[in-house]
Amino acid sequence: QVQLEESGGGLVQAGGSLRLSCAASGRTFRFRDYAMGWFRQAPGKERESVATISWSGWSGEITGYADSVKGRFTTSRDNAKNTVYLKMNSLKPEDTAVYYCAAKDSRIPTMGVNDYDYWGQGTQVTVSS
Repeated sequence: QVQLEESGGGLVQAGGSLRLSCAASGRTFRFRDYAMGWFRQAPGKERESVATISWSGWSGEITGYADSVKGRFTTSRDNAKNTVYLKMNSLKPEDTAVYYCAAKDSRIPTMGVNDYDYWGQGTQVTVSS
């Protein structure tokens, strides 16, 4: 079994920054072999993909971003700490949502919510105007 725990959410003014962390654990969990994703869900809306990062095995991970966050958000991973990060800059009120990290039992990340096997409980991000 895999446990994911997000942290780093909070209240920030528009234009500000936050860094979310997601710590992964599990007795037989080999973090570096899993693709990871960040998703968000705003009230009344469906959960959507924000950023993805591939496994660590090639010469550098491959990342992907939703168009709405491209150029503002950056995801990275530290396999020594079993942690994935989401650095969010130039935040906008429309970024307000609960942010989730997810692990996919595959080396290749995708943007589909249903593609991921394990989920964290989420962390609230609120951006005030």
